[in-house]
Amino acid sequence: MTNFVRTGALIAALTALFMAVGWFIGGQSGIWIAFAIAAATNLFAYWNADRVVLRMQNAREIDPRSAPDLYRTVGDLAARAGLPMPRVYLIETDQPNAFATGRDPQHAAVAISSGLLRLLAPNEVAAVISHELTHIRNRDTLTMTITGTLAGAISMLAQFGLFFGGLGGNNRNNPLGGIGALLMVFLAPLAAGLVQMAISRTREYEADRGGAQISGDPLALASALAKISNAAGRTVNVAAERNPAMAHLYIFNPLRGVAMDNLFATHPSVENRIAALQKMAGNMADRPGPVHPAFAEPSSSSAWRVPEFSETDRTPPRGPWG
Repeated sequence: MTNFVRTGALIAALTALFMAVGWFIGGQSGIWIAFAIAAATNLFAYWNADRVVLRMQNAREIDPRSAPDLYRTVGDLAARAGLPMPRVYLIETDQPNAFATGRDPQHAAVAISSGLLRLLAPNEVAAVISHELTHIRNRDTLTMTITGTLAGAISMLAQFGLFFGGLGGNNRNNPLGGIGALLMVFLAPLAAGLVQMAISRTREYEADRGGAQISGDPLALASALAKISNAAGRTVNVAAERNPAMAHLYIFNPLRGVAMDNLFATHPSVENRIAALQKMAGNMADRPGPVHPAFAEPSSSSAWRVPEFSETDRTPPRGPWG
């Protein structure tokens, strides 16, 4: 119930921000237009945001035939976390990263990059998956996905106001004229981004803790985060760069140049997350739990091969309405 209330309050705050942008652009009529757009966006995001996000990130669904070891490990970890089997997707990018999405555990998906499979050891991959499953179990995925969708919509609305409602024509309905429209271009995306950052930073710490509990190996997740942070800055996730409003979904910020644990970071610093996991590992050493056998090192390098898609498999996924 607490998470439900928190999600509702967040959506209400973003809707209010959306209406404020509408007021600066078009006065009283702009408020109602913005409210209608926000309501439609919320409704659409609830039912379809996961599909939109997966499409925007160029993710492709895998099955037991294309990646048997990975698929089996996700299933084993989901059972360990008390969750139904999520859909599993591959993001074709060299940047090591992962995210989860879906409105509830029954409609959830885990997306893992090909770069992550190449870089990490099996126990580290499993720890990352456990982190994402915690987001699903905590129902963070709905909040984070809707937030990203609304934040992107607010940014687009503000830019629309600059070119069409403010500097580009008649400003009679704009309370502050061209200046107001210009302010909205900068302030609205910033305000929406601050909300994204606040929810992501808190939830990432919680997901780290839950993921370590599911895997029984906090140090594997700590090692994975160190490797991801070291490699991610040297590679470009093109899909994420094109859609920065979705950056907070990932286990590590996929955008280049944002690493500090400050007001403008979508994620806590890796150093702080690793320190928390190391402390957790020390506490667990006194009462060790079982480690899943799937976390053992593979007997051959093919155990964690990256799935390859044929030209037939590369057909675009279905549209957001199925």
